[in-house]
Amino acid sequence: MSQYRTKLQEKLKEALVAVLPIIGIVLVLCFTIAPVSPGILLAFLAGAVLLVAGMMFFTLGVELSMTPMGGRVGTCMTKSKNLAVMILLGFILGLVITVSEPDLQVLAGQVPSIPDLVLILAVAGGVGLFLVVALLRMMFSIPLPPMLLVFYAIAFVLAIFVPKDFLAVAFDSGGVTTGPMTVPFIMALGVGISAIRSDKHAADDSFGLVALCSIGPILSVLALGLIYHPEGGTYEPPAVPDIDTSVELWSLFTRGFPTYMKEMAISIFPIILFFGIFLLIFKGMSKRKLIRIGIGLVYTYVGLVMFLTGVNVGFMPAGNYLGQVIAGLPYRWVIVPIGMLIGYFIVRAEPAVYVLTKQVEEITSGAVSAAAMEMSLSVGVAVSLGLAMTRVLTGVSILWFILPGYAIALMGSFFVPKIFTAIAFDSGGVASGPMTATFLLPFAMGACVSVGGNIVTDAFGVVAMVAMTPLITIQVLGLVSRVRSARMGRAAGALAVETSGAQAAFELLGDDEIIEL
Repeated sequence: MSQYRTKLQEKLKEALVAVLPIIGIVLVLCFTIAPVSPGILLAFLAGAVLLVAGMMFFTLGVELSMTPMGGRVGTCMTKSKNLAVMILLGFILGLVITVSEPDLQVLAGQVPSIPDLVLILAVAGGVGLFLVVALLRMMFSIPLPPMLLVFYAIAFVLAIFVPKDFLAVAFDSGGVTTGPMTVPFIMALGVGISAIRSDKHAADDSFGLVALCSIGPILSVLALGLIYHPEGGTYEPPAVPDIDTSVELWSLFTRGFPTYMKEMAISIFPIILFFGIFLLIFKGMSKRKLIRIGIGLVYTYVGLVMFLTGVNVGFMPAGNYLGQVIAGLPYRWVIVPIGMLIGYFIVRAEPAVYVLTKQVEEITSGAVSAAAMEMSLSVGVAVSLGLAMTRVLTGVSILWFILPGYAIALMGSFFVPKIFTAIAFDSGGVASGPMTATFLLPFAMGACVSVGGNIVTDAFGVVAMVAMTPLITIQVLGLVSRVRSARMGRAAGALAVETSGAQAAFELLGDDEIIEL
């Protein structure tokens, strides 16, 4: 138990470092330019406490359960060498983990024109199909950049023909499907498959699964837009909590807990069932490891329930109300720099970002540090929030941002080191997690209500913007790494030449000359 206690303390420190800046920014706004009612503020603070505790339990649970489960599945699937089994298991796994993803449920609940079940099934089918594509890419060592270029080209062609109401939602769906349930499992799956391969590109190819799984939902929702005609619907902002006493505050959260306990039980059960059936077919895991995984699943479940209760009950109304107040100011343009500041810090509070940065650092043996990844992601998300708030204020179509952004990212993929392309496109999906869906999206919606914009076309798209800009900033990190490596190589070469020259000179001199020197 002592090892778990030590780990929990470590995770608590990480969660506090990630969340405290967001709390500080919101408090400064609340006590200066964006006054809010005591009820909203108290709900936000209580939600923040739950968010910190949830992140602590969740990140420990992922290490103990999701990562070894995904690694085991990937290793056994590859060892079977049965292509039909891999395709079937890959598709089922994609469906299961997508339906389990809480971010997708949050997004579906906020889209007014498409029934929740229709959107969830379309997205799950896209992820299942593209997880199969990603697994086949790893098995046959197919380069990632050409595949990304082809699939995104298809997406942008489809975007020309679909209704405007589907555009932003389609690109948002690509971001929310790669959240705290999906990323740990999929990334561990990639590591497990690459462990069986013995070629020099195996480690590079362990990344890229999240990238391809992010394209599937975009294409499936765009295709849905061609055949499905929405019935309409109106956006309903999250209810602003009306709290006068501490008892009312407590009852607000106690009403939320049962809802998310049930949702997370339904979400996590398919993964447990899948893994249980998998173990019956592919045996060989020790009892000690199974107990460890079981403890990890309990931590994961508790963490997600606390996290989602905190962000949905406390953060979502606060984000929406803050957006309304700031965008209603005479100097509404201030929402752009404020959005950038929030974006810079909020990405560090995403549970899946922690998983990605740690795994990148381990796979690259420290060549790409977690700190460098976090900085690149923070800069990327800050830029994306600035652009998203500009869209809310001006009503400019999302295509004016998405098209050039992905064009730059796709062109860059042919020039940066191979591993950075895969990491960059993985990080885009990872950065847009539950904090984006439950705080930034309501923040943009609230601002859109104040300026009188169209919620579906102007506010939606925040998740897509957050998923796009890290593609560029991480690839810039890759270019910087390549330049540094080249300089170090040249410096090492020059030193080797000087050393060999000096050695040759000493060999030409006799003993008497050396003594005189």
